[in-house]
Amino acid sequence: MVSHDDVRRIALSLPGTHERASYGGRPSFRTTKQMFTWIREAPEALVIWVPTEDDKDALLASDPAKFFTTDHYDGHPIVLVRLDAVDVDEAAELITDSWRLRGPKRLVAEWEAGQPG
Repeated sequence: MVSHDDVRRIALSLPGTHERASYGGRPSFRTTKQMFTWIREAPEALVIWVPTEDDKDALLASDPAKFFTTDHYDGHPIVLVRLDAVDVDEAAELITDSWRLRGPKRLVAEWEAGQPG
């Protein structure tokens, strides 16, 4: 299970990220004006971006107990993740991948250049 504090720590560890209240005061994490993840309510879930709707469909099919969507996100490469179904490592991977998609290209490239591997 991942907590709000875990999500906050992971998101704010990424360059250029700041937190801003969004959608009823729920925590959202952004680079510049671009949101890359947030915690929604009813049901509570982590909201992440994926590269394509095909990627979205693959995640949804891979583990419906973990990944889901609502009608609101139809037509968008956005996936909802049940907080009680992921651990911190998986949440970090999902949040970081979403940041890579939504963050400023130069900032992401600089960060990736400094990563091992």
